Amino acid sequence: MSMLINITVDHDEQADMTLLDDPHDESGTDDLDRAFLALADPVRRSIVATLSRGPATVNELAAPFPITKQAVSRHIQVLETAGLITRSRDGQRRPCHLDPAALERLTAWIDEYRLTAERQYRRLDALLGRLQAPSSDPSKEQS
Repeated sequence: MSMLINITVDHDEQADMTLLDDPHDESGTDDLDRAFLALADPVRRSIVATLSRGPATVNELAAPFPITKQAVSRHIQVLETAGLITRSRDGQRRPCHLDPAALERLTAWIDEYRLTAERQYRRLDALLGRLQAPSSDPSKEQS
């Protein structure tokens, strides 16, 4: 049985971990689940947005938030565990980097369902168009 861990970091630095049973024990879905759970938090989404503009250190990422650097570090750990960001070493600095391939996997998963929905809407539009088209029955064209 596969388990998911939902980690929320309060603004007062307390981590709340919730274990969730994964009813769909399919290959690859755990990665998607971790990524979407990580992106469920607005602070982490903001960190991802910042990293989309380029690498940044924990201090740089913590600057806009009214929370401690330790809390931001925990958010970064969640994003790193989800595979959305990586860290490198540059002398004394340990900048965080966004992993574009991870975001591409999320986008591809979303696009699969978006395209399916669009096909269904196009079929529905075509059906409604046929139902609403004026009838070409000559018996109804009497004036």
